[in-house]
Amino acid sequence: MKIEGTQEVRAPRERVFQALLDPEVLQRCIPGCEKLEQTGDHAYAATLRAGVGSIKGVFTGQIKLEELQPPSHYRIVIDGKGQPGFLKGTGTLDLEEKDGQTMVSYAGDAQIGGTIAGVGQRMIQGAARMMVAQFFAAIEVEANHDPDEEPPKHGFVRTALRVTKRALQGSNAADQSAAEDVEGERKK
Repeated sequence: MKIEGTQEVRAPRERVFQALLDPEVLQRCIPGCEKLEQTGDHAYAATLRAGVGSIKGVFTGQIKLEELQPPSHYRIVIDGKGQPGFLKGTGTLDLEEKDGQTMVSYAGDAQIGGTIAGVGQRMIQGAARMMVAQFFAAIEVEANHDPDEEPPKHGFVRTALRVTKRALQGSNAADQSAAEDVEGERKK
């Protein structure tokens, strides 16, 4: 299964990259992450509660970050298994600064097996896209957070509201951009 896309994170690239490397931040931001412990240099052991449709369970696995090029790129390797199946995959994250914000392009390839693979690729991809949106909404909050204050709270309801707000702001920005384009054409 392949997954790719781009997410706009309204925070400076350096802060976003730092958040993407901090295990405490990642544990708070990854939907369903129960544990993320550093086991080596950019290597982690993870426990994640996740599911697709009626197939749910706990996955344990290893995560390794490679090819680090701060603050613009890294590669991630994941190997996990649990009662509902297994996941092995690799992916890349590329960060580009644009007008004080960060465009994160991601691409990955995963092999999924076991009971969870039986729900079908479309359902898995839909669940993966939802988790990605939730993750980046939480990363945006973390990257804009004052480190001297208590860490921000996440969770399904808070994150769902953030994702909805981002989507509405994005559509409003697109509507504004389209209106500006139409106005520009009228003036020509």
